[in-house]
Amino acid sequence: MSSVRVQVGDYAVQLWRGREPASLDALKQGAELAESHGPAEHGEFFAVSVAEHGAGSSAPALLVCQYFSPSVPGFEPGLLIVPETGVAFIGAGERLLAYDLKRPARLWQDRADAGFWWWDRSGDVVLMAAELELAAWNTSGRKLWSTFVEPPWFYRVEGETLHLDVMDFGRSFPLRSGPADSVQPV
Repeated sequence: MSSVRVQVGDYAVQLWRGREPASLDALKQGAELAESHGPAEHGEFFAVSVAEHGAGSSAPALLVCQYFSPSVPGFEPGLLIVPETGVAFIGAGERLLAYDLKRPARLWQDRADAGFWWWDRSGDVVLMAAELELAAWNTSGRKLWSTFVEPPWFYRVEGETLHLDVMDFGRSFPLRSGPADSVQPV
């Protein structure tokens, strides 16, 4: 099992990967919101604990435990916290989750086509890269758009423009509204 603790803004974050920590039951009992996803036979264990730093307690406000797949190199779990809105984006395997850390409450659950790669932030837009998908949300957790991609692909953001290259075919479009062929949320 590997574990790491970091501070993001006012939030103390603990991450575990591999095996469930011995203190998991105590963490679940002490958390304001504790959720578990996926049975153990469906992948590798990953957990995220978020506590407000300086809140006078080491008990987490949020604890999310999950088994995820794919869990091979290149498909690492990821977390992005937007300190000013208190929204946490979690990705692992094909599962995407967003939480409001101020309440705490789950905002939504989504799926990453063929496996999550990473979160990225550009101003007030949060990007999610997956094997077959590039998607965007605002920093409050509302989905803006999603588009199909296939490897090899990459992007770069310059100001308000996203430049996307998919299999040596490049196109540019507004970061907030996405490409013309993107899937827009209802």
